[in-house]
Amino acid sequence: MAVRTIEVRERVMARNDELAAGVRRRLAQHRVPTFNLVSSPGSGKTTLLERTLQDLGQELRIAVVTGDVQTQNDADRLAARTEHLVQAVVTGGACHLDARQVQTALDVVDLAATDLLFIENVGNLVCPASWDLGETAKIVLFAVTEGEDKPAKYPKMFQQSRYAVFTKIDLLPYVPFDIARAEAIARGVHGALTFFRTSARSSEGLEDWYAFLRNQVRDARAR
Repeated sequence: MAVRTIEVRERVMARNDELAAGVRRRLAQHRVPTFNLVSSPGSGKTTLLERTLQDLGQELRIAVVTGDVQTQNDADRLAARTEHLVQAVVTGGACHLDARQVQTALDVVDLAATDLLFIENVGNLVCPASWDLGETAKIVLFAVTEGEDKPAKYPKMFQQSRYAVFTKIDLLPYVPFDIARAEAIARGVHGALTFFRTSARSSEGLEDWYAFLRNQVRDARAR
């Protein structure tokens, strides 16, 4: 008898891509730019979002979907900074969010009253790289407390991202991190990356980050 191999992973990924396409159409219909924040654990995703909500929350209507393996601690931190919805997705051990979870989370988000949506993915530089969530773009965060060669070690994540945000740059005087070298390594992996250099603690670089977000909202409204 012939052996029949069922490519379960391919079927799961194909179904995810179908759902992601639906999410993307839904977000485009409401003209809501959506950014999937990805990084290793501890890179500062939640802290950057806290500061962004604090500084832009009165100007832009920002909704957030957060993914975490076991707790909703990050969602609770962000909810304290905004009057808009922060939707927690607890993956129960999974190392990434998927399009179905985002689709379900959006069912309770008033997209007609939303200017900008952030998806804070699970802290992992491997799993989330392969999963389309229907976002406008992936944004990879890269803390200066990490190794400069992070993009070379995890190339797919940097290849799949359109933007890279260096975080915690206020620590540069105290850590052996060459930010120019790190940027060069990242460009070697993905030459079209756009970079931001930020510190949520000292405010360095945040105006450039905020200008980018404002422009994304303005461009989405103009379409």
